[in-house]
Amino acid sequence: MSLISFVKEAGEKLIDLLTPGNANAEEQLKKHVESVGLGNPDITATVEGDKVVLKGEVASQEEKEKVILAAGNIEGVASVDADGLTVALSAVVTEAAQFVTVEKGETLSAISLRVYKNANLYNKIFEANKPMLKHPDKIYVGQVLRIPPKE
Repeated sequence: MSLISFVKEAGEKLIDLLTPGNANAEEQLKKHVESVGLGNPDITATVEGDKVVLKGEVASQEEKEKVILAAGNIEGVASVDADGLTVALSAVVTEAAQFVTVEKGETLSAISLRVYKNANLYNKIFEANKPMLKHPDKIYVGQVLRIPPKE
């Protein structure tokens, strides 16, 4: 899961995050990760132009994917380099989720139909993106979402 691309023009607006020479970028990113409900994982985040570089250790594969999405779904971020982000050795090994970008006119049901061939599994996608998603109808074009395995 090395370099993950995002829609640079979409996402939450974090003022000053991508300002060249911003000495507070790492702290702003960590506060953002915490503010979306992911707690305070043991990570560092640096900004290199329009790329966020994540390093450190997280508790699970799911947490890793959510931290990547929290960092990437910010306006002005075009990619996230997660090569330096590792999952704790004590974590239960799970299959990695795939990422999809929300397209114009899509709902979680439409995305569920596209990836699972069953629109009724939309809640699986919603649950996989909590706490960043607060309501199944509150998604936006360009947002990148976690799609867990169908199982």
